[in-house]
Amino acid sequence: MIEVKKRDVVWELNMSRPPVNAISPELTSQLRDAVRRAPGEGARAMILSGQPNMFSAGLDVVTLLQLDRDGMLAFWRDFFDLMAAIARSPVPAVAAITGHSPAGGAVLSIFCDYRVMAASIDPAKPFRIGLNEVQVGLTVPAVIQAAFGRLIGAYRAERMMVQGAMISGEDALRIGMVDELVPVSDVVGRAEAWCRAHLALPPMAMSTTRRIARADLADLMGDPARFPAEDFVDSWFGEETQSTLRALVAKLKGKG
Repeated sequence: MIEVKKRDVVWELNMSRPPVNAISPELTSQLRDAVRRAPGEGARAMILSGQPNMFSAGLDVVTLLQLDRDGMLAFWRDFFDLMAAIARSPVPAVAAITGHSPAGGAVLSIFCDYRVMAASIDPAKPFRIGLNEVQVGLTVPAVIQAAFGRLIGAYRAERMMVQGAMISGEDALRIGMVDELVPVSDVVGRAEAWCRAHLALPPMAMSTTRRIARADLADLMGDPARFPAEDFVDSWFGEETQSTLRALVAKLKGKG
């Protein structure tokens, strides 16, 4: 599910779970382990990528709806660990957002140092990104809200999350949710170029300044107790969330 592509000290961690890189328990644990392992095995920078036209479609709702309470609790704790691994990485991490990136996909990107997003060939059908959890009956946890507010500003983040807004890459670039917008074929290349530009800087000065600048994010994700997994699981099994998610699954199956 995770293909590691090593370009000497720049490692690309490519999510490869067709058809849409939906975030399952297995994908979560494998990506978390890869993010944790890479710096100790020679990576001085990391790129998180998806497939052309789709970075990640977010949570694998079909799979997650089959889990019992213990299974869901384990999943949410692993997902927190994944977010924490990216936020607290000792080396820079870039999100190469190769297409649509709703919910969980967008979440992974906001914990990275930098975000390069694909521009759609058809302006009438732009790739979209956003935390649309509310639209599918989920609450956005406090740690994710804080990280998102850190990126684009608290009030703008509030308005987007409460609405569950999905915005175009152009709008994401305008508000600072992504840092570059390039053709899909150039996304990973631009992410790698950003990594190499930073690795060309005096290494101690760059890494120490980066550590200080990201200390608030690292602290936010340093304590698993800040992610109320038990409360989130209670909400997951609540009537509103279950009915909304099952209606979504039924709609998706109808399209298939």
